[in-house]
Amino acid sequence: MSLYRLALWSRIKSPWVYHINTGSCNACDIEILAALTPRFDVERFGIKLVGSPRHADVLLVTGPVTEQMAERVKRIYEQVPQPKFVIAVGTCACSGGVFRGGYTIKGGVDTVIPVDVYVPGCPPRPEAIIKGVVLLLQKLRGEAK
Repeated sequence: MSLYRLALWSRIKSPWVYHINTGSCNACDIEILAALTPRFDVERFGIKLVGSPRHADVLLVTGPVTEQMAERVKRIYEQVPQPKFVIAVGTCACSGGVFRGGYTIKGGVDTVIPVDVYVPGCPPRPEAIIKGVVLLLQKLRGEAK
C-alpha cells in the first residue's frame, strides 16, 4: 500500500474538522454543536473537531463572508495541509443569505475559497450537517459525483 493510499484511507475513516464562523447569527454553530452531542455523536463515525487548522482535513464554514473576514478565511484555508476540503454550512455560507447585498458582505464562502460541499438551511439540522460530511467522504472514495 502506497503512502498516498494510506493517507487517503485515514482521511476517509477519520476526518478532522476545523470550524470557522465568518459572522453568522450562531444558529448554525449551535446545530454543529448539537451534532457533536451524544444524541447524534458524530465522533462514532471518526469525525473529530480540532482546535487548529494545521491539524484539520476539512474546514466547516458558517456565516456570510464579510469584508473583514475575507482575508482571515483565506489565511486559515492556506494553513490547512493538502489535500483540504471545505463544507459550507447554512444558507449564509452558501450564498450570503439574508445578509446578501449588505455593504460589508462579500457573499458566500465560495467567493473567497473553493467549496466542495454545500449544506443549505437556516439553520440546517444536525442530520443535514452529518449528511454533508458523508457526501464529502463519498466524493473522496469516488462514489459520488
